[in-house]
Amino acid sequence: MSIWKTEISLDSANKLMKNTAASHLGIEMTEIGDDYFKGRMPVDARTHQPAGILHGGASILFAETLGSFAAQFAAGEGFYCVGQEVNGNHLRGVAEGWVYGIAKPHHIGRKSQVWGIEITNEQGKMVCIARLTVAVLPKP
Repeated sequence: MSIWKTEISLDSANKLMKNTAASHLGIEMTEIGDDYFKGRMPVDARTHQPAGILHGGASILFAETLGSFAAQFAAGEGFYCVGQEVNGNHLRGVAEGWVYGIAKPHHIGRKSQVWGIEITNEQGKMVCIARLTVAVLPKP
């Protein structure tokens, strides 16, 4: 049973990212399941820190992008979601290739949501684990 209250497709999700920080970093949505959003982000000059590995801030932006998209479509028409808190633990460095993320809900309430986001490397090893809390607000 799907948790989504608003109809969404990969094509429309990816179009919503046009001209945003997520699009500048090359983030793409890749799969939408009944209770999760998946995406990927390149590890290259756009997402590197000076030591030549994935920047922790890029990982957090990726995590917040996945969680925010999921939150918005779980909130439904007449509402919008804004981030209140995001945190992450960086577990492994990545120098090149792609990282993959999945956002799943921990809590979907009327006024707030909490999402867990796991980011892995191409070998499926954990790179970052993050948690995003959003406020669910009525549209003006």
